[in-house]
Amino acid sequence: MWSVTVSRSVDKQFPKLPERVRKQLLALMQAIRRDGPVRGDWPNYSKLSGNRHHCHLKKGQPTYVAVWREEKATINVEVLYAGTHEKAPY
Repeated sequence: MWSVTVSRSVDKQFPKLPERVRKQLLALMQAIRRDGPVRGDWPNYSKLSGNRHHCHLKKGQPTYVAVWREEKATINVEVLYAGTHEKAPY
């Protein structure tokens, strides 16, 4: 089982997200906790440079994404960003 935490910015942004996106983010975090950070079963998942990953939480206008980072040699994952695609830190 993986340990999943959220960054301070995600913690602050979470209440401002649409309910559907909040539910998707919680489901994503549960999937990461259970099965690890590689989430090829999520929409538009891709591994970014280094140890970062991203996927879509909601398609359409606006598109919402999540970005997370795994710590190598541990079982820790931190969700770095959850919000609109335009502001995502790729």
